[in-house]
Formats: sequence, structure tokens, C-alpha cells
Amino acid sequence: MLDLKALEKDPEGFEKRLGRRGLVPGLSELLELSQERKSLISTMQVQQEQRNAASKALSQGSKDDIEKQRASLRDLAQSIKEKEAQLKEVEQKIEAIALTLPNVPREDVPSGESADDNVVVRTLLEPRVFDFPVRDHVDLGESLGILNFERAAKISGPRFAFLQGAASRLNRALVNFMVDYHVERGDLELTPPYLVKESAMIGTGQFPKFVEDAFRVPHGEHDLFLIPTAEVPVTNYLSGEIVEEAQLPLRLCAYSACFRAEAGAAGRDTRGLIRQHQFEKVEMVRFATPAQSNDELEAMVSRASDMLTKLELPHRVVVLCTGDMGFQSEKTYDLEVWLPGQNCYREISSCSAFGSFQARRAQIRYRAKSEVAGKPGRVEPLVTLNGSGLPLGRTLVAILENHQNADGSINVPKVLQPYMNGMKVIANF
Repeated sequence: MLDLKALEKDPEGFEKRLGRRGLVPGLSELLELSQERKSLISTMQVQQEQRNAASKALSQGSKDDIEKQRASLRDLAQSIKEKEAQLKEVEQKIEAIALTLPNVPREDVPSGESADDNVVVRTLLEPRVFDFPVRDHVDLGESLGILNFERAAKISGPRFAFLQGAASRLNRALVNFMVDYHVERGDLELTPPYLVKESAMIGTGQFPKFVEDAFRVPHGEHDLFLIPTAEVPVTNYLSGEIVEEAQLPLRLCAYSACFRAEAGAAGRDTRGLIRQHQFEKVEMVRFATPAQSNDELEAMVSRASDMLTKLELPHRVVVLCTGDMGFQSEKTYDLEVWLPGQNCYREISSCSAFGSFQARRAQIRYRAKSEVAGKPGRVEPLVTLNGSGLPLGRTLVAILENHQNADGSINVPKVLQPYMNGMKVIANF
């Protein structure tokens, strides 16, 4: 959720900063409600002071004066009660609107309207030059008998897949490689639940904005939801809690299946494993102080890039412009992998800093180190971050396409060979 104190302190500046995203429906109404809230609070404070003064003077004066004072007190009490009800209603409206508004971009995020305005930061590894006709992962996987979309569609519908044989083994190798990579660098590994409450989806910003993209599971009085990413349960791991500053940054990682009902136009974007309703991913989640946020973001980007390099996959790092950033993000880097079958770079990992946006929604706070001996430090919302490290499906796509051979076989990246019992080539002969 947005920092409403910052909004009230500098409404014009806040509107200008958030306006860098383009048109933000609901912002003008929120600004008006914020002013109404301030006015109500100010009026109530004056009336409460008048009531207190009248109460002290109640025993003074004649009987008629005292009766008048009592009548005045009753009127003040009634007015204050009405203002309290109005304030509660205004605050409910503010919260409802605030939940629908995106995060404020950082000042160093480039302005822009679409992906065309994103900025390439660096490119790593040169795309391979093939001396034979390049095939995409669907053709390669089906010819090798390691991907089966037809039987998955028979069972579940479009945008599902069976991995078979060597693809299943390669998938397991990727999971172990990715999780080992993060754990060896100090992350705490979690195995999260795949079903969460609505409050968890609200906490990370999926709801109410993306409620139509979620798979809902009826469960008694309160429905549960299949997670769209491990970000949801892992970020909410600390919901409603206060951690000490000395514990930060806290770095977690988690492998999970992910489920998204999002619609997408048929074609290249949904062909094969690119955009599935069910997929797997290893997620990085960070809890930090504001001062630690930028270093944590850059470190996540470096990790994702290093993993792609170890997998011998050409890729580039892109900083997203204001018009292409996700709803919850204040700054995002995308890592885009080269896909020879599409002859272009496609997003494979997204690493984002959210500021206090998610922490305010999920009520995750930290206690700062005290500046005065013997006194507790102030309690404030901490900063959350997350990043893909990495998604299994798109990484599998990139390996099949970048490491293909003229005979249709696939070279296994050296870093994965120990996880595949020494297998160097995937072939059907």
C-alpha cells in the first residue's frame, strides 16, 4: 500500500511522482478523500478541546449556566460521534482505493510508456551463430519425445504440458542447481504452501488488482487460492510481525509450482512452455531496511545473471521504464534470455524492489536500533524485494534452443551434467 502520510504531507509532489506511470485511475479521488480526512481530524480535535474545556467548567456558574453547558456538551459529543463515523467511512474509502493504486516509481527509474522505452544495462555472452536451420523448443522437444502438449491438452486443456524422460530429468537438475546455488550463498530455503488465504494475496499486491488471474479453490467459508509465485507465501512468512534491525537483510529462497489463469493471445507468446497456466520457479525474497534495498536489488540481479552465464545462455539486463513496471514495484530489472527459435530476447527473470508497499499491506515491520541506551528503537515498515532465480520452463526453453545441434540433439550445459549423472547430450538415438 502507498505511504498515505507522504501523500498527506506533499499531495502535489506525490501526485507528480505517481503520475510518471501515466494515468492512474482513482488518484484524484484519493487526494480529495485525504483532504477530507485531514479536515475531519482537525475539526474533531477542536471539538474535543472544546468538550474538555466545557467539562472542566461544568461545576461553575449558575444552575441555568450549568444546564446550558450540559446541553452544549451533549451537542459536542453528538457532533464528535458523527465526525468519528464520517472519518471511519472516509478511511474505509481511502483504504479501498489505495489497494488499487500502484507503487510510486523511484526517481532513478527511466520514464516511458511501454517496453520500447526500457533501457538495456548490459549484455552478456554473444548469441551463437548456427550453420543449420534453427528449430524452436516445441519442434525440438516433440521430435525428441521429451515434451508432450497434445496429451496434456487432452487432460487439462491448452497451456499445459507433460515433460517426459530427459526433459523431466533436466527439470529436476535445474531445480537442484538453482536451489543449491542460492543456499550456498547464504539463503534460507523454504518449502512453501501452494494454497493461501485472500489476505496473503492482498499482502503482496496480487489482489485486488489481479484477482481474475488467480485460480480459486472453494474451502469452507473462506476460499483459498493457488499461488501465482512463491513470492506470496514467502513474503507473508513475516506478515503481522516485527523483526529487529540486526536480523536484516533476511534472504530466503523457495522452489514452488506456480499457477496463473491469466489470459493471453494465441501465438508466439503462448506457444509451448513460454506462458503456461502451471509452471515451476525458484524465487528469491528479501527483507531489508530502506538503506539496504538498492544493494539487495543489485545482488539479486547479479545472481540471476550469473546463473544464466553458468548455464551458457546469452542474456541481457534491462531496467524497466515507469510505463512497463509491475503494479507493486518501485524499480525493476528484467533479465532477458536469447531465444534462437524466436530470434529475439525474452524475459526470463524479473527482480524488483517494492519499498514499503508490500510491507504496509502485510503489516511487516522492523525495530530500528535505538539511538538512546535503554530505550526501544522506532518501529517502521521494512522493505521487501524479490526476483526469479530462475523459472524452470523458460530456462528449459532457452537450453533446448541455444544448445541444439544439427541432428536435433541437445547439449547439456556443463554445470548441469553432475546433476544428470554425467549425461552430456540429450538425443533419441
